[in-house]
Amino acid sequence: MDKKEKQEKIVTMFDEIAGTYDLANRVLSFGIDVQWRKKGCDKAYEILGKKRIERIADVATGTGDLLLHWRDRAEKNGVEVENFVGIDPSVGMLEVARKKVDFANFVEGKAQELPLENESTEIISISYGIRNVVDRKEALQEFHRALKPGGMVVILEFTKQEKKGLTAPLVDFYMKKVLPAVGGLVSKNYAAYKYLPDSIEEFLTTEMLIDELQQSGFEMRYVKPFSMGISTLFVAQKV
Repeated sequence: MDKKEKQEKIVTMFDEIAGTYDLANRVLSFGIDVQWRKKGCDKAYEILGKKRIERIADVATGTGDLLLHWRDRAEKNGVEVENFVGIDPSVGMLEVARKKVDFANFVEGKAQELPLENESTEIISISYGIRNVVDRKEALQEFHRALKPGGMVVILEFTKQEKKGLTAPLVDFYMKKVLPAVGGLVSKNYAAYKYLPDSIEEFLTTEMLIDELQQSGFEMRYVKPFSMGISTLFVAQKV
């Protein structure tokens, strides 16, 4: 299977689980992912340090979940945002997003081919999506192109466990046994949630993703692991 076919297969899978995606996320993370998303928004606003932002673009936006937090945390932080944009290659996900988020513009598009002008955006985010981008390095270069100088990229992602500590067997059991079973039950699509732990195993470690961000012209400003390292928040700034 070539890169294009692999990417199309992933997009089709997300089309199929769009209707139950939010519920599955809340169940599988016990709702903790909400706090992770809020932390990413708060950190980006804090580091950027602006009270007026022209645009925030959420890439691989899915059902638009993170955009709700970008808006709410902007209000909490006293930040005015003119324009919110959600970008995703999955038509099914965008259908759900448009019904759920009425203040954002949604555009069908890929992370590696962003429908954004050069240096047009202050913040680009991608939550649990960069792992599913086959041409990941091209996507990071696109983020850099579309961001204004000093702009922020915020990534939340499941990262591969580099070190096997005392909690490793527990994490492995949850990711490889519990997650596919529960996700499959909620979504009625076992294959999609079997893909999740497999894709994490094939993905980068935290250090490897930091290296790719730095190679793409970003300076790391904040890195925070959550829940025994299952999930990691990356906040980087265009230099």
